[in-house]
Amino acid sequence: MIKLCHIDEIKEGESRGFKSGEYNVFAIKKQGEIYLYHNSCPHLGISLEWMPDQFLDIEGSLIQCATHGALFLIESGECIAGPCQGECLLPCPFSIQDGQICLKVIE
Repeated sequence: MIKLCHIDEIKEGESRGFKSGEYNVFAIKKQGEIYLYHNSCPHLGISLEWMPDQFLDIEGSLIQCATHGALFLIESGECIAGPCQGECLLPCPFSIQDGQICLKVIE
């Protein structure tokens, strides 16, 4: 397990990126739920954010790839517009332990 941050460190409707060794992931808090994905667009395999911790569109309702503008649903990671439409972001297994968001590492 890799501790990423306390759940309260991500405000409602915001995102935050994390890099730890080979892991490059990001978390979003929406309606009190946490969603965690690998930071890699299915189109070209590049990082999604345009600035640190900026993974969402201007309205904060969709994940947006900064390179080609692909839009993804927060809840499922499915691309609904852009060059990889129909593909999905890869979710990360995680748990919340004592308020800490912990990435489950598969060895």
